[in-house]
Amino acid sequence: MSLDRRKFITVSAASLSGALLAACDANPKSAGRLLALAEARNETVERGLFRHAAVDRVPGSAKLAGKDFPKYFISDTVPTWNPAARGVWRLEVSGAVRTPLSLTLDDLIKLPRITQKVDHFCVEGWNARAVWSGVRVSDLARLAGATNDAHYVDFTSFDSDYHESWDMASAMHAQTLVAYGMDGTLLGPAHGAPARVHSPVKLGYKNTKYLTKVIFMPAKNGGYWSDLGYEWYGGT
Repeated sequence: MSLDRRKFITVSAASLSGALLAACDANPKSAGRLLALAEARNETVERGLFRHAAVDRVPGSAKLAGKDFPKYFISDTVPTWNPAARGVWRLEVSGAVRTPLSLTLDDLIKLPRITQKVDHFCVEGWNARAVWSGVRVSDLARLAGATNDAHYVDFTSFDSDYHESWDMASAMHAQTLVAYGMDGTLLGPAHGAPARVHSPVKLGYKNTKYLTKVIFMPAKNGGYWSDLGYEWYGGT
């Protein structure tokens, strides 16, 4: 019997979960060590499965989720950028770069645009399809001059300071975008306006919405859900 990549990861995670539950009952301290070991091994497996050339191919005739595309955020209400209170929205690209950037939405729109119909995979097991338009994170890295010690990228949000950090290889994937458009229109507040990260190579919770900062770093620094026990790598 063959397993596709996502099923393999799911089955592996289920097996590890059983072991962790048993360890928790027997010795909580041992469970913590086992959890750290399991996550490290999971990341090693997922990094091994990741391929720069692999892309999410969605048939042109595939139905889009449209208004049924799920909405999620951390704040008590839908986060909305208020220029009167915050000034003009800008995307700050900083950290391990030679030329830090401060880009308005108009600046982003003027950069080379990628439009792609791809899947959005959720850790809960569902997926939805949409057409995303935006700028490749790899293009922003080149524009900012990411340095050789940039091994991770943190994506930070104005949604209660939500953030998630990624491995550099996944961030540089050709389908990883800073997206400002969805299904032919600019993003609305429910889906992360003015801009968000989107890529089919990561689970949904890694795709930071309401984006304000892209920070290139020598080391990973966790994330909102990662710090609460979700897997850090979050690959699909």
